[in-house]
Formats: sequence, structure tokens, C-alpha cells
Amino acid sequence: MSTAAVNLELNRFTEFKRRILEAEPDIDDRTLADTLEGATNLHETIAVLVRSSLDDADLIAGLKTRIAENRERLDRLNLRLEKKRSLALVAMEEAGLDKIMEPDFTLSLRPSPPSVVVTDETLIPEWFWVPQPAKLDKRALLETMKAGTAINGAALSNSRRSLQVRTK
Repeated sequence: MSTAAVNLELNRFTEFKRRILEAEPDIDDRTLADTLEGATNLHETIAVLVRSSLDDADLIAGLKTRIAENRERLDRLNLRLEKKRSLALVAMEEAGLDKIMEPDFTLSLRPSPPSVVVTDETLIPEWFWVPQPAKLDKRALLETMKAGTAINGAALSNSRRSLQVRTK
């Protein structure tokens, strides 16, 4: 369902409603709603649109599951790779082999550059610490304001309507 199709049907609905109200300004709400529903396809168009969104939601859920499964598989493969390389390193070290040449690869034991091991963070001078920018806790701000406390620099927005879709 395209945006153009929905907009077209909405425009037809709006124009038809305007014409009915011009011709019958005293029409009751129920009669107007029934007339518009029978004379336009807006309800059906919206239903098709929402069914399409439900299909998209199912695809999203399936893809999220597939992505999670593939992430787990990737983690397992990375772990397996690290274990195999670690085992090869230990075997070469224990055997005293510094180099193995194969037709498709060459293994070499090389010294690694030194890395930092922090033994006590409290003793490290402050110029090594990187300051982190403050982050606004919007959830706490919302809860405080909902409880009735006014906060300078913030206001609660007006409530807006949202679409709820329930499926059987």
C-alpha cells in the first residue's frame, strides 16, 4: 500500500465529508460516519495498510531472531578461532618452533609490544583520565515532572494519540 493511495483515499473522504456537511449541516455524527464509510474506501485502505505493517512486524521479528542467532554463531566462531590460535601458539612455544612454513601460510612467533596493566586506578594521575560528557537522564526527568515537580528548562509535552493494533 503506497502513501499516494492512502492520501488519495483520505482526500476523497475529506472532500466527500465537506460536501455532505455543506448539504446537510445538521446531520448527526453516526449517520455521517455510516455514509462516509459506505461511500469511500478509507476504512479498507487503512486496514490494508495496517495488515501490511503487521507483515512487516513479523518480518522484523524473524530477522531479529535470525540476527541474534547469527551473532551467537559469530561469537562461537570467534571463540573457536581464538582457542585454535592459542593452542597453536602454546604448541609452537613448547616445541621450540619459531617458524612454520606451509604452502598457503607462514606461522612466526614474534614478541608482542608491552601493554598496560592497571594495578590500582586511584594512584594514576588525573591527566590520564578522559572526562566524560554529562548525559541527561530523561527518564528520571519525566518521572519527576509527572510527580508534579516543576523543572526549569523542561516541560511536559501535550499528550498525542497513537495507533494501537491488537491482533487475535
